[in-house]
Amino acid sequence: MASAASVMERTPVDPVKTGLPGLPIVCWFEDCRKESVPLVGGKCSSLGELINAGVRVPPGFALTTEGYRRFMADAEIDREVASLLAGVDAQDFEALEKTSVRIRAVIEAQPFSIEIEDLVAECYRKLALRCCMPAVPVAVRSSATAEDLPGASFAGQQDTYLWIRGVDELLHHMRRCISSLYTGRAIAYRANKGFGAEQVAISVGVQKMANSVTAGVMFTIHPANGDRSVIVIDSNFGFGESVVSGEVTPDHFVVNKITLDIIDRTISQKQICYTVDPKTQTAQAIEVPFERQRVQSLIDDEITELAWMGKQIEKHYGRPMDIEWAVDKDLPAGGNIFILQARPETVWSEKSQRAAASPGGSAMDYILSGFLTGKKVS
Repeated sequence: MASAASVMERTPVDPVKTGLPGLPIVCWFEDCRKESVPLVGGKCSSLGELINAGVRVPPGFALTTEGYRRFMADAEIDREVASLLAGVDAQDFEALEKTSVRIRAVIEAQPFSIEIEDLVAECYRKLALRCCMPAVPVAVRSSATAEDLPGASFAGQQDTYLWIRGVDELLHHMRRCISSLYTGRAIAYRANKGFGAEQVAISVGVQKMANSVTAGVMFTIHPANGDRSVIVIDSNFGFGESVVSGEVTPDHFVVNKITLDIIDRTISQKQICYTVDPKTQTAQAIEVPFERQRVQSLIDDEITELAWMGKQIEKHYGRPMDIEWAVDKDLPAGGNIFILQARPETVWSEKSQRAAASPGGSAMDYILSGFLTGKKVS
């Protein structure tokens, strides 16, 4: 893996944004690549890689790991955190939670330096100009340097905040993202995996919020049985938070990876979804009207386009992927499906293809059976 310094040698660096030589405090997603994990974490480096691969991704920027380290060092928060963690037993969950609460309170109470505040505010202003929207609503996403490593599933341990507007709210939720590096669960997991505090840093991604009519997750491998011949899509109305958090049983679609035929669909009763409150401009859970609860949340053309995008992303990375996506209701069909993040699938992809094979057969078996029965498969 390339070092952060070598990554930045290939990317022009604005000296105004530089803390230590060669390491920026903030950077735009399009300036990141998959080698940028030491600088912007797994989530943000993946977004930059997708943008440079031609995938449709909402624009944004990141507070880098250098910005995180500067913030933690400015008021010696890093020393206080190390002191609080010293001697804590990773198996003592009650003690871990108490320590986590104290650490998170310390981090969230400490303001950023004037330098970091100014850089973040300037990037937020430029993002609003790019999106032609004052106080553009954003998703604030944690992006830890170890969260998406093959063989270790750190994903989901840090926080994401949706529909954040205004610089003050943005800075507040960025600190909350940083503090989520020290939840009891995250501390225990890193300890059990042998990751020391010096091996994990965090970046915070700030991404234009997709005004989702439908959103969810997509796997380019079957998450239940490891079948690599299919793409699996789960969806619900509104933002994808209800799907990712497991608060709702989503609609479930299985797509043949070769032909892009929908070979299985389950339309669930979706009782809640997340949407934006027009008065407070914040994300909120609402009840789905009864007459819509069993309506398919994605039309078939959108399912096919999503599956095609999933194939391209898997081809680019050369491995099965776990993808979050959204359909933006403010944009016309044909250009309104966005990829919000993509990371390597870590459960089945490390196993051999033989062990992961589905009893249902391969994609070629499906095509041949279609020919034998006279079914159109293309």
